[in-house]
Amino acid sequence: MTAELDVVGIGNAIVDVITQTTDVFLADNRLDKNSMRLIDTAEAEALYAKMGQGMEMSGGSAGNTMAGIAMLGGKGAFIGKVAGDQLGQVYRHDIEAVGSRFVTTDLADGTPTGRCLILVTPDAARTMNTYLGAAVRLTPADIDEALIASAQVTYMEGYLWDPPAAKEAFLKAASAAHGAGRKVSLSLSDAFCVNRHLDSFRDLVAGHVDVLFANEAEITALYGTDFDQAVQAVRGQVAVAALTRSEKGAVIVTPDEIVTVPAAPVAKVVDTTGAGDLFAAGFLYGYTRGRAMAACGTMGAICAAEIISHYGARSQADLRQLVAGV
Repeated sequence: MTAELDVVGIGNAIVDVITQTTDVFLADNRLDKNSMRLIDTAEAEALYAKMGQGMEMSGGSAGNTMAGIAMLGGKGAFIGKVAGDQLGQVYRHDIEAVGSRFVTTDLADGTPTGRCLILVTPDAARTMNTYLGAAVRLTPADIDEALIASAQVTYMEGYLWDPPAAKEAFLKAASAAHGAGRKVSLSLSDAFCVNRHLDSFRDLVAGHVDVLFANEAEITALYGTDFDQAVQAVRGQVAVAALTRSEKGAVIVTPDEIVTVPAAPVAKVVDTTGAGDLFAAGFLYGYTRGRAMAACGTMGAICAAEIISHYGARSQADLRQLVAGV
């Protein structure tokens, strides 16, 4: 059956609040530079009040990827949980405005919409402070199996493996996708996330995932080896592993080939927020069009380079035009 959609993304619906800051501000607020940490409601409100003027947009790993796919001209939908509050309205409007469907009903129990307070220093390092809020209230009931079956690929972020109900939603979606003859894709999200769930992540990758995305730190954490050994370990575990290495480019691994893709040039790295997410967007855009692995990787590298050239995880250039010649 022909797929109606290219990709359905499932992830934490988080509003990214991005502002420029200084090392002094980080030190004064006892924030570890270039880290990601979870914060509670009170700390989220206190830090938000201290932050300077910034940008607010729909974010979260899978949300960024789905926005990227839409901006490339792909057809997609997003499943994630927000509240019916102001930031929830920001999230819903923003992701729908770029062309991605957002089909999940609002959470109505009073839990606020999640947000990631991203502080970017002049050296482009990002310090992320994440309040998950409504995002972690995703349940299996939010998974529309007919929607999953309508997409070539169901793409999920590893952060979903933390809350038990979201984990169940994840597995329900994977089962629905495979039951319809579709593909399941996973981003490992974060090395700390991998280490928290090491054994179950290995089982997840081997048993449920067709297309895996990971950066160098994540894939080496998954297998407890150096990068070269991790490449061999993942080979045959999944149909495709797209492994990013920042300025070193990416390595695309299949059972039949290993393809090295150079990083796309960028004049200046301004903000690395969303780099991996947009790489996944470009790669999946090519993948759902049957392109060769090298072309998929090149599309991913182009999208990642564009996104790190400015603040925020929304392209300021026409992504369709940028990848048109690939």
